[in-house]
Amino acid sequence: GRMKGLAFAYDPDGYWVEIVSRNNGENDEQKKKIPNEYNFSQTMLRVKDPKKSLEFYQKLGMKVLLEKHFPEAKFSLYFLGSSNVDESLSCKEQFQPVLELTHNHGTESDSTFQHNNGNEEGKRGFGHIGFLVDDVHKACDAIRELGYGMQKEPDGGSMKGLAFAKDPDGYLVEIIKRGGLDFGDAKVTK
Repeated sequence: GRMKGLAFAYDPDGYWVEIVSRNNGENDEQKKKIPNEYNFSQTMLRVKDPKKSLEFYQKLGMKVLLEKHFPEAKFSLYFLGSSNVDESLSCKEQFQPVLELTHNHGTESDSTFQHNNGNEEGKRGFGHIGFLVDDVHKACDAIRELGYGMQKEPDGGSMKGLAFAKDPDGYLVEIIKRGGLDFGDAKVTK
C-alpha cells in the first residue's frame, strides 16, 4: 500500500490493531530513545467534521502534534497529544499515547453521513476514551458548554464521581478523577 512502516492485525473481536515502527532505520542514538517494546501508542477515531472535532479535543487540553493530508486518497489524519507531551518529538517518538482523528473528505458536507461510534443499540463495540481531570464536576460544566451532550452526569447512576460526555461524532469520552475514583463523591453546593 501507500503507507510504509505500519501493519494491521486483527484482535480476537475483529478490531484492527495498528502496529507502527518506532523508527525507520534511524541512527543508533535515535534507537536508544525508546526501547523496542510494545506500548499503547494511539487510538484512531473516524470523524465527520475535523474542525468541530479538533475544537472539541483542543478544549479538553489536547495539542495538534501533526496533520497529514492525502488529497489523492481523499482523507486527512490529525494526531493530538495531551497537554504535557513533548512537542519536540515526532508522533513515532512519543511514549505517551496520541489520539488520531481520521477524516474522509466530503463527509463534513453530507447531512446524512454518520459514523458508527460503537455505542448505538445493535452496533455495540468500541466503548470510549478517557481523560483524567482534577475536578470532574468543573470539567463537565465546561464540556456541557460545547453543546454535544452528556451520556452520564457525574452524580448520575450508581458510579458517582465519573462522567461520560459525547464528542461531535457521538463517541463517548469518560471524565475520570485524577488519582482514582471515590464513589462517594458528590457535588458540593454552597
